[in-house]
Amino acid sequence: MDFISTRIITADVARLVGFYEQVTGVRAAWANEDFAELRTATGTLAIGGVRTVALFAPNSARPAENRSVIVEFLVDDVDATFKGLPEEADVVNEPKTMPWGNRSLLVRDPDGNLVNFFTPVTDAARRRFGR
Repeated sequence: MDFISTRIITADVARLVGFYEQVTGVRAAWANEDFAELRTATGTLAIGGVRTVALFAPNSARPAENRSVIVEFLVDDVDATFKGLPEEADVVNEPKTMPWGNRSLLVRDPDGNLVNFFTPVTDAARRRFGR
């Protein structure tokens, strides 16, 4: 089994895709107006509109209600990422070094989903991520 992607369901696909394109620098690949993917070398963030939910199971997912999942991006310089955040990013915590060796920035995207941008800063953390 291979882990392929995480999908966020939203009521405004274009807005959320625009946010993630801006904060990651990755251009989305659009399948149609209800579905786009931001692909990196190690994973994919898929963004689907509410109309796509009915194709799986009606009412099985609702936008802007996530309170348990954090989407994480490994970045070269978390402090530079912080300085380049778009206006609509709701900063939960400014960059700080965590006990496990990552310098971390936590924000909420326009739908309220938690997003962690981090850079390994200790030798052990760098080894974990091959940096």
